[in-house]
Amino acid sequence: MRSVTHHLSISAVRADALFVSPLQRSETPGPAQVRQAIATAVRTFGSRGCAAQVAQEYGEHPETAVARMRWARAAIAGTFGRPNAGPCGTPGAGYTASRVTRAA
Repeated sequence: MRSVTHHLSISAVRADALFVSPLQRSETPGPAQVRQAIATAVRTFGSRGCAAQVAQEYGEHPETAVARMRWARAAIAGTFGRPNAGPCGTPGAGYTASRVTRAA
């Protein structure tokens, strides 16, 4: 078996977690609600579980999944700032979450 490393930006993990959370756009959630929804989803499903649920929704309901992910990404940007921005706001200098999986 060889190891395959997948890097997910923290923004991607947050967007996936918000996507799978029960929080709705119509509730016009504030930053505190967005942060709480993300924390709860990650605690409940883990980052990989959130990503798996997002993939399932895109497979079953692509027409609604796209709009929900756009909302999730916009909510993340509004709550945490520009995605993948480092401490000085430099693009691509953000933190990433790494995970290692075993490939056959």
